[in-house]
Amino acid sequence: MLTRLIASYTSRAVKTLCGILSITGLSLLLGCNNTETPLRVAFIPWPSSETLHLAENLNYFDAKSIRIVHMANSNQISMALRNNSIHAALFTLDEALSLLQDGIDLQVILIMDISNGADVVMARPEITDLKALRGKRVAVDNATIGAVMLDAMLNAAELKVGDIQLLSKPINEHSQAYLRGQIDAAITYEPVRSELLKHGAHILFDSSQIPGRIIDVMVVRRNMLNRHDQALKQLVAAHFRALDYLARHPQDAAQIIAPYLGIKPSEVAEQYQGLIMPNLAENHRWLGASAKLHDSADSLAKLMLRAQILQRSPPIADLAQPRFLPALSP
Repeated sequence: MLTRLIASYTSRAVKTLCGILSITGLSLLLGCNNTETPLRVAFIPWPSSETLHLAENLNYFDAKSIRIVHMANSNQISMALRNNSIHAALFTLDEALSLLQDGIDLQVILIMDISNGADVVMARPEITDLKALRGKRVAVDNATIGAVMLDAMLNAAELKVGDIQLLSKPINEHSQAYLRGQIDAAITYEPVRSELLKHGAHILFDSSQIPGRIIDVMVVRRNMLNRHDQALKQLVAAHFRALDYLARHPQDAAQIIAPYLGIKPSEVAEQYQGLIMPNLAENHRWLGASAKLHDSADSLAKLMLRAQILQRSPPIADLAQPRFLPALSP
């Protein structure tokens, strides 16, 4: 019935339908030609990811071949990758390892940032140290980044999971939960970090105390690499152009980025505090023959196994894919 209906449409209408159905992953079932669909890349509001919004507004890539998909939290991104409704995503390395464990074949084509204090444990003013979290209500996102920070926090506090009241809440609900008195602390990050600071919360622990453990990456489903080869090269190049624009024209960039983060332009600069954003040369070192990404992923996977965040070792032998990086100047 459905295939007869599709056959009755004009070619133009079929392409439109396929584009709509690609959101749910049904386009493959209907025989839609994926080579004609744009590369769909998803991410949540996050400072390093905003280079892509900056690039989009500056026309650094072709909007017809690359489509940005906005999502509220990392769980939505993981689900979208699982059901094939997106081709690429920006999120943390530990989240990529969790998907690899579950058989979602991904490769990392870009290192977006390295957290050096951007991920935080924040608490009410009366909670003055980590040990004082005993018995308190602590919000954590279901995403594995929350689990990694939780594990590190508990170790630093010499506490066990049972010593706190752990509340599962997506990142976009942390601020309201704090304002309503539903939580005493949260494992969170920007832009929630800045929001909670304004409401009197303070930082008890941050990712600078676990250096190199939290890395944001761009991942692509392996079966989409060749299909979207040119779009991926264009997107990666646009990221570095936008990174340069951000450094050279911070005020102009802030005007563009601010609405996506839901903040004022004057507040944009502080969003990047605690983030190391690797340049092109550093990306070549991470993804190239030095195996820097492999070593980091291997170390992180072992930690996640010990913490029972992973149930088995994910395949990371060829996780890094440097071919989409622009060549380094001689």
